[in-house]
Amino acid sequence: METVIELADDLADDLSLQSASSESTTMPTKQPFVIGVAGGTASGKTTVCNMIISRLRDQRVVLVNQYVYAMLQDSFYHSLTDEKLQNLHDYNFDHPDAFDTELLLSDMEKLKHGQAVSIPDYDFKSHKRKEQSRLINPSDVFILEGILVLHDPLVRDLMSMKIFVDTDSDVRLSRRIQRDTVERGRDIEDVLHQYARFVKPSFEEFILPSKKYADIIIPRGGDNDVAIDLIVQHILTKLGQHDLCKIYSNVDVIVSTFQIRGMHTLIRDVTTTTHDFVFYADRLIRLSMFQVVEHGLGHLPFTEKQIITPTGSVYTGVVFCRRLCGISIIRSGESMENALRACCKGIKIGKILIHREGNSGRQLIYQKLPADISSRHVLLLDPILASGNSAVKAISLILSKGVPESNIIFLNLIAAPQGIHAICKRFPKIKIVTSEIDSSIDEHACVIPGMGEFGDRYFGTDNDSSTALKSQRSSGFPCLGTPK
Repeated sequence: METVIELADDLADDLSLQSASSESTTMPTKQPFVIGVAGGTASGKTTVCNMIISRLRDQRVVLVNQYVYAMLQDSFYHSLTDEKLQNLHDYNFDHPDAFDTELLLSDMEKLKHGQAVSIPDYDFKSHKRKEQSRLINPSDVFILEGILVLHDPLVRDLMSMKIFVDTDSDVRLSRRIQRDTVERGRDIEDVLHQYARFVKPSFEEFILPSKKYADIIIPRGGDNDVAIDLIVQHILTKLGQHDLCKIYSNVDVIVSTFQIRGMHTLIRDVTTTTHDFVFYADRLIRLSMFQVVEHGLGHLPFTEKQIITPTGSVYTGVVFCRRLCGISIIRSGESMENALRACCKGIKIGKILIHREGNSGRQLIYQKLPADISSRHVLLLDPILASGNSAVKAISLILSKGVPESNIIFLNLIAAPQGIHAICKRFPKIKIVTSEIDSSIDEHACVIPGMGEFGDRYFGTDNDSSTALKSQRSSGFPCLGTPK
């Protein structure tokens, strides 16, 4: 645990140096990303936290501790009364009542709202809180670690990501025996007695059942480098998304899951064959884009309606606006049409074809839009948003047909920050709904990391596998080149 605290303190020192040379405050402009790390005693929770923090050195990271037994600063334990101290061997430190959950919730709420808090410092020799507390400043990422952090639903609700470190019980017991006998000078019989009486029963009754609430289960703890890398990359992605969503209230990123992220990984891979790309892209569209389309529909107006159920009862519900249409960008956007039709039976779908001229020029080649589009809400479909140039061209066309700006929702799989800036600054009333925000675009307006020419890879019209290294040169729409 000392290593974890030292890492957090080093990062805090770095922030102090930065703030000394800047007039800006250290208070973050967005809500922090809160990670809960739970697991049995000696499961490797601290090692996992160490690895996450060490790989986030470029971010502001602070560790909030709710450790059990092995930790020297088990911040939220209740101070024991004199009566409980006299019967210390009968006290169960692994029970939820051993923690001051109300104080934990209060401190975490303050941290989430950008307020500094003083975390108690628990002394295991006296089993009381010390007078001196530990100051925690607002930060981008908070890690709350402890055996029972996933037990309380109110604590879970404060978390952006919930992790359970799953380690074999025999391994955990052997680690605990070694730790308590070597580091703490305890008798092995006393360690085994306490484990059998309190630790093991509490694990089975309280800790193990909380595993079902975890978003991620890490077998083998800190030995699982692949899981740690995925977690860190997910955190970095979410930090970037939070920045843009804070700047633009009209940008909405759907809740990501590791299943969706796994599909992104497969179709982004340059070594993926055309056959596999189509297979996994279809899966991603079903898993991710169905959510995007459904999420986009949630932004549409609705009216209240009463209906009669088969039991003869009255049910008061809502009816979404039926004046909808989809506009897909030939060709990539057509891959999203089936998902839209699954959500909106019989919906009208128009087409737009835009030809790229250099990195910034765009030429409208073809359009076929519903005649009454001006009276409809428009769902603009394309998997990729890059520099924003083609998106601006398409949106301008739709606006010229009399569609109010607030009636347009742009749906895509991935978006680059430059494209989001380009659209939101020019069309602040348009809603953008995406599943992931990539890091940037390069000097050629290629999305980084991107997924290559989506249309060519999806429809199998690119016979030269090397062109898979190309990324979208348009702003929302892949490079179409000369229309076929």
